[in-house]
Amino acid sequence: MSQRRRRSLALLTSGVLALPLLTGCGAGDDEGGQAAAGQDIATTTRDRVADGGVLRWAVDALPDTLNTFQADADATTNRIAGAVLPQLFVLDAKGRPVVNPDYLEKAEVIEREPKQVVQYKLNQKAVWSDGREIGAADFVAQWRALNGKDSAYWTARNAGYDRIEKIEKGKTDLEVRVTFNKPYADWRSLFTPLYPKQVTGTPDAFNEGARGALKITAGPFGLGAIDKKTGTAALTRNARWWGRPAKLDTLVLTAVPRAERPAALAAGKLDLAEIDRAGADRIALARRDAAGKNGPGAGGAPAHGPGAALTPADATLSWATAFGADEEKAAAETESRQKHLDSVKRYAEEQTALKAFTVRKSLEPAYTQLAMNGASGPLADERVRRAVARALDRQALAEVVLKPLGLPAKPVGSHLALSGQRAYADNSDALGGQDTQAAQALFADAGWRKGGKITEPAGAKAAGPESEQQDDSKTPSGPGTGNDGLYIVGQDDGANGDPRSATEDRAESDTAPEGAQDGPSPVLAPAPFGAQQEASLLAQAARVARAARAETTDDAKGVPARDEADPAEASPAPAPAKQPVRTSGSMLAKDGKALSLRFVLPAGPGSESLRTVGERIAGMLRKVGVNTETIKVADDSFFKDHIASGQYDLALYSWPATAYPATDARPIFAKPEPAADGSLLVEQNYTRVGTDHIDQLFDQAVAELDEEQSRELMRKADARIWAAAGSIPLFQRPELVAVKPGLANAGAFGLGAPRYQDIGWKKAPTAKDKKK
Repeated sequence: MSQRRRRSLALLTSGVLALPLLTGCGAGDDEGGQAAAGQDIATTTRDRVADGGVLRWAVDALPDTLNTFQADADATTNRIAGAVLPQLFVLDAKGRPVVNPDYLEKAEVIEREPKQVVQYKLNQKAVWSDGREIGAADFVAQWRALNGKDSAYWTARNAGYDRIEKIEKGKTDLEVRVTFNKPYADWRSLFTPLYPKQVTGTPDAFNEGARGALKITAGPFGLGAIDKKTGTAALTRNARWWGRPAKLDTLVLTAVPRAERPAALAAGKLDLAEIDRAGADRIALARRDAAGKNGPGAGGAPAHGPGAALTPADATLSWATAFGADEEKAAAETESRQKHLDSVKRYAEEQTALKAFTVRKSLEPAYTQLAMNGASGPLADERVRRAVARALDRQALAEVVLKPLGLPAKPVGSHLALSGQRAYADNSDALGGQDTQAAQALFADAGWRKGGKITEPAGAKAAGPESEQQDDSKTPSGPGTGNDGLYIVGQDDGANGDPRSATEDRAESDTAPEGAQDGPSPVLAPAPFGAQQEASLLAQAARVARAARAETTDDAKGVPARDEADPAEASPAPAPAKQPVRTSGSMLAKDGKALSLRFVLPAGPGSESLRTVGERIAGMLRKVGVNTETIKVADDSFFKDHIASGQYDLALYSWPATAYPATDARPIFAKPEPAADGSLLVEQNYTRVGTDHIDQLFDQAVAELDEEQSRELMRKADARIWAAAGSIPLFQRPELVAVKPGLANAGAFGLGAPRYQDIGWKKAPTAKDKKK
């Protein structure tokens, strides 16, 4: 298994694909512009933050390992490492790396020829929790574990470490010199986090020693107890910490699924939690109700929640059933009414508690993209991918997600960085913006035209690889499950090639509402079959009429009647009725097939916004003549059974930003390579779209020590990625965090990293403060 392949395996999560949060290089402050949205963390100076206290912070799950370099490391692994281990470089509010003075006095490239040499000068106060100084021995042990030469180490990634030739102590114990055998522009990404040599010194220690505990740490916090039963991991203030002491006594990471977080917040189990749009709406409604801006519902209940949809008629029917003569039905209805009352009461109590919270908002260091599978089918043609991209109004898609949240709604212009990071530049002009005429011209150039003859059987499945495998069986069907089955945009309106009658055949306006139907559903009125049957009946009726007229004429001429027709004199059998020609109408077709793409989306409760965006995209594509089959699948099936395996044509998922695109983004956009068994080795390039030129630009950028030149090579690579049109960045993901108002220096961190020692509870205002 290749090094990059091992790295990619560590970065997979369901639906949202993850990269380690690394830092970038750079100099000029103006490069990359401003971050699209700043941090919302209630920034407070340390003198106004109280000493002591506990913070309960929600995480998705307790980690399976505390070693960030292993394949099963996750976001909680990284959060713990950020608080308890050395971070030589940290991200500022623009997502740019800066030296962390708690560990480094400075770090710089001191030689470029004949080989690159980086020298680290360590903070002389920096020590591990066992009292030993942080030094060269820790750097050496981590390098040997991660350089890929010893397969006994179960590493998920070793990019950069494999370019190191040697590590040695400098003139003093505080200096560490790292010599590279190949130039490495992203050297700042190395040794963050830095583990003690006791963890990285041997394969056994590396593989198993840090899975459930970290006995030696060196951060503002140390790792306390991890309790699987309660789902908590306690971080406690490090008594040996040499920097500014942590304000909190204890930071408790608490595993709570996102759908359950509003209830956990209301119950007092959490103080800080990232939430979804539904959770944010609940807090907004609670605060609005408390301010008296919304009237209560029936019986004083909130005008929203489980009791809001109950109509007077429903209530009357329920009462009548509960007190009716049928004892069995009455008992069941009484139980149902009690459960409903309990849920209404519980919801109202939760809303009362949630009014004490506020929602802090920013934009995550991640962007949502439309991925197009270029391995086979119509999207294997670059012209078709570019046409699909030119049909999209990215500004409108950004607005539908971000504008209701009061966040800046600007489309992302780069695959490799976000606004604020030095490598960022809007290179979308390499593809072009929304342009219906340009899209239609590209489709026509690829041979897809409206009104084309359809020869494939009516009801044939969408074009694309293995379209018969539509795996949504893992998700329950029916109302409320999020799995509405298969819906084909453009097929219900007769535009998919079904012939229409003269009264039905009317021009389709480009401004028609999305999803509007121009004809009967093919399920209720199968147009091709109906038209053929009608033509056949009319032909039979005409033949009967002609025979009747001929018999009448014969009788008038006195021709004797015949009991049996003479075969030799019988009139020839009428020719079979000519089958009507099926055309694609206002939709696109080529070689007898309509252009139809499978659009795979997750069906889970946290993916509502993705499905909304998917519906908008389907409507935009319909206007240029593209059918889309929207297939909703279970969250645990979405990635592994569809994205990674290539069972899709279109899909929406997110990539996190990295400040080291030359290293971390290369596997995402690397040209797939054929394997010995004939399959493709795609690394993390799930669109299967790549070029040799893009790979060359990445290779040049990662070896270029002139930082400005390296970033320019990355911008050129990004322009090529746009032109290849395998993935289309849409918008930066919203970050919504529920917090108690008194919490300082925490919330929506945006592109920046938390400064754990500064997080705490604000001091109560003094009399002097109140006078101000």
